[in-house]
Amino acid sequence: MSTAKSILIKLIDQIPESQIPEVIDFIMFLKSKKNNQVFKDLICASESSIDFWDNDIDDEVWNNV
Repeated sequence: MSTAKSILIKLIDQIPESQIPEVIDFIMFLKSKKNNQVFKDLICASESSIDFWDNDIDDEVWNNV
């Protein structure tokens, strides 16, 4: 186990049981934040690929389909 995780576990063991839900909320927030960043990265990647198709030649071809 990494040192950081060991420290985290020790800190969690030291806090009162009543504060555990707050720790869980914060951990879920961090996970959500990471998932949102992955989603934003996917959006950026898809937008950059759209630029490839945005040109007059393809527009003209698709206008006649």
